[in-house]
Amino acid sequence: MNDYAFEVTDAAKYYGDVKALDGVTLKAEKGKIFALLGPNGAGKTTLVRMLSTLISPDRGEIKVLGVDVVKHPNLVRQTIGLAGQFAAVDELLTGYENLYMVGRLYHLSSKESAARAKTILEQLDLSDAGKRLVKTYSGGMRRRLDLGASLVGQPKILFLDEPTTGLDPRSRIDVWKIIRQLVADGASILLTTQYLEEADELADMIAVIDHGKVIAEGTSDELKAKLGGDVVEFELRDKATAEAAVKAVSKTTAKTAILSEDGLTVTAPVNHGPTDLMKVVSALNDAKINPVSLSLHRPSLDDVFLALTGKKIVEEKVAPKQGRRGRKDA
Repeated sequence: MNDYAFEVTDAAKYYGDVKALDGVTLKAEKGKIFALLGPNGAGKTTLVRMLSTLISPDRGEIKVLGVDVVKHPNLVRQTIGLAGQFAAVDELLTGYENLYMVGRLYHLSSKESAARAKTILEQLDLSDAGKRLVKTYSGGMRRRLDLGASLVGQPKILFLDEPTTGLDPRSRIDVWKIIRQLVADGASILLTTQYLEEADELADMIAVIDHGKVIAEGTSDELKAKLGGDVVEFELRDKATAEAAVKAVSKTTAKTAILSEDGLTVTAPVNHGPTDLMKVVSALNDAKINPVSLSLHRPSLDDVFLALTGKKIVEEKVAPKQGRRGRKDA
């Protein structure tokens, strides 16, 4: 019996000189939420497209629920659901009509399609809006409807590619509730995200990906533990004092201080919070460096990503892409 929702072994995808994925190996247990965390361009969407049979790897092996995605793509498509980065719904149809149409594309009967559409609208708290045209929906409602479309075929595993991108905080929380309920009902989920708090809030396991490579993997607590007890962070007035600040602070801390990519923020892992904070302040004072701000806090996933890559995740705006979802006949 296969215990993995998906298995990726040495997967690579190249576009000319661009290494979209460069030797990724991952395994995700069934009935869990596995988060792929990284900035735009890291390779997250490329991996999702390979897992959902939309593109083939140039190297390596990929299995979904034990089935090879290259050798048996039709079998894989019968077990998966996919929601892309942008809501792929028809604005000129009602919410109900969108879901009914997807049901028919799954070769469900008219009666079955109608029943699934009604059930999913109730599940996503969209029953009252089911008869309205989607063009009247808010962004959060469209996102929920798109997620609902990926559920019509009752998939065993869901690939959610940045499902809350562009949503307001309240809509994001609504989507989080839906994701948790899907897992409680037995689904396995791969969630890609560039929101650190989203991975922290939802994921059972997290893989950090950057430039097509997995650079760390573990639970949220395991990743944070790599930094030690606490983190001292301070912001500089200008880049001119950055090198001196890092050198001065690193003499007092558990690990070498880290300078952010913009050269203005220094992060220093420490073992003895308040005591080490005073040492950092003293070291900066001796070096005649006056930071704009200074704080002591528990490690976050943002601190982990900064320690691993030397930069923080910054949300970037990208052009909408047409979303697709798994189909039996695709």
